[in-house]
Amino acid sequence: MTVVPGGVEVVEYTDPLCPWAWGSEPEFRALRAALPEGVRVRRVFCILFEEDDDPAPDPAAETAWYMEYVARISRHTGAPRAVRLSRVAASSWPASLVAKAAELQGTEVADRVLRRLRETVFALGEPADTLALALAAAAGVPDLDPARLAADAGSGAVLEGVRADRAEARRPVPEARSVEGSSPHPGAAKETVDGGYRYALPTVLVRGRDGRRLVPGRRPYEAYADALRGMCTTPVRGPERLAPEEALRRYRSITEPERKVLTVGPWPPARAVRVETGNGPLWLHAEEAATHPAAHRRVAGPPPTGV
Repeated sequence: MTVVPGGVEVVEYTDPLCPWAWGSEPEFRALRAALPEGVRVRRVFCILFEEDDDPAPDPAAETAWYMEYVARISRHTGAPRAVRLSRVAASSWPASLVAKAAELQGTEVADRVLRRLRETVFALGEPADTLALALAAAAGVPDLDPARLAADAGSGAVLEGVRADRAEARRPVPEARSVEGSSPHPGAAKETVDGGYRYALPTVLVRGRDGRRLVPGRRPYEAYADALRGMCTTPVRGPERLAPEEALRRYRSITEPERKVLTVGPWPPARAVRVETGNGPLWLHAEEAATHPAAHRRVAGPPPTGV
C-alpha cells in the first residue's frame, strides 16, 4: 500500500451491513469531521456475508437468532435496530460494490450512499443484499448520478476493487491477532473458514512514514484521536459539535447517539422527521425524508414539515 507522500492514511475496515460498524457511526462521523488537512481516508469493504455461504437449514430460526444478536449489540451501542428483520443478508457483495462505485462520485456522495445502505438493515430491516436493492437504497441521494452508479457498480474495475478490499482485510497486521480487552467487542482478528484471519469490523489502521497504530473493534472517539495524534504533526481536534439544524442538514440522518456527539443545542430541529425503530428514533432532514424509504414506512412521527 502506498501512503500519501509526507502524510497519514486512515484505513477503515468495514462492511455496509455490519451491526458493530453501524454502532460505531457516531465516533467515525466525529473523526472524519475532525481530521487534519491532508489526512487521507480509505474504506476497505471486507465482505462480512459471503455469497457462497451455505444456506441456513431453517431461515426463520436463523433470522430470529440474528435479530437477537443485533439487539444485543444495539443495547450496547445505543444504535437503532429494525423492529422486524425480514432475513439475514444473503451477501455483502452488492452493497459493497455500490458503496465502492459511489466513491467515484466524491466523498460526500460516497458517505451518504454508504449510510443509506446501512440503514436498509438497521432502520428498514430489509438488507440491500442484491444489486437492485442496493441501487434502490441510494435513490435520491443529493448530487448522485444514478445511471453512473449503476454502470460503475457493474463494472470490472469496481469488482476488482472490492476483491482487492476483501483480500486486504484477510491480511491483518500481526498485532490484530493479539488484541485483548474486556469490552463486548475488543476487535481481535477473526479466524476464517480456510484457517486464515481477517480484521474484526470495524477496525481502523492509522499509517504513516513513522509506522502504524491499530484501533480495533468498537472504541471511544479518543482512541481514534490518540492514534492520529501519535502519527500527525498537525493537532487533532475534539469532536465538532454543530447546531442541530446545521448538523441535520450536513448529515441528512442522525441517530440519538450521534446527536449527543455531533450537536449542541435544543433537539430536535424544526425540519426533523422522526422515524421509529426498535431502539429509539432515527432523525431525517425533511429533504432526506422525501426520498428515504424509511420515512415512508415509519411507525409513528410528525409530518415532514415539523416535529
